[in-house]
Amino acid sequence: MDEFKRIKMSLFLVLLLQSTAVTGQEDFLTVRVGEEVTLPCSGVRDDQGGCNRTGWLVTNSGCTTVELVALGEIVEEARAESDRLRVTENCSLVIKNVTEEDVGRYFWRQFRSGRDEGALVHLSVVTMTEHQNNDEVTLRCSVKASVRCRHTVKWLFGSRDVDEYQEDMKTSKSHYEASVTFLTSRVDYRSGFRLFTCEVTEYKGEVLLFPFSTPSSGLLRLIVVSVGLATLIMIVVAVNIWTRFKEEKTQMEEISVRYDVDDGTVN
Repeated sequence: MDEFKRIKMSLFLVLLLQSTAVTGQEDFLTVRVGEEVTLPCSGVRDDQGGCNRTGWLVTNSGCTTVELVALGEIVEEARAESDRLRVTENCSLVIKNVTEEDVGRYFWRQFRSGRDEGALVHLSVVTMTEHQNNDEVTLRCSVKASVRCRHTVKWLFGSRDVDEYQEDMKTSKSHYEASVTFLTSRVDYRSGFRLFTCEVTEYKGEVLLFPFSTPSSGLLRLIVVSVGLATLIMIVVAVNIWTRFKEEKTQMEEISVRYDVDDGTVN
């Protein structure tokens, strides 16, 4: 059964590559780790009766091919990722919470009587990291790409290339990665970290901008906000309890005075 599936998948890929070579249809997408991406299926027809003739495969960076969707449904082998995968009404494939492992060449194919259609979607993923050693901070932005994709990466500070700040920042660049290193005494990045932006130029020349952020920094901000909110709630509750206590104490004192007056004595 596994051998039959492997042969079937190989034939699928051969036919798909042949159809793509004829149509020349390819899409290139680059997203950040943790984001949601929709891989387009541009061949859907109104006369197809939904997506029951649509399939999706992916060849990852390790050159392993995996079937994700068959006849419009997530296949059993991909059920472990079913909470992240979804097929839309127009047969596009949605991937939630993207990771570097999702990088690859995605193939969609639609089987129609007398004619098959298919195309490739190249998915690349941007990852940002932050490393601090005493008062020295290094920010890295890297792109993990499918085999045929080529990217250039650089850092901006504000709207200017960080290379213009040679006195305050050291930079390093390659095709897939760029880093910037600076001293916290020279750059107040905690208050101005949003000014750092990773600029990625895709294979076909499209420029994408990714403001600096990391999952850890987002989590830290969430913790800070949560703690602050919890502290505010505790203060409000404490003030409310104290106010009620004062009101009740005042009422008790008034009742005590009236009781003493009725007895002919006032304390």
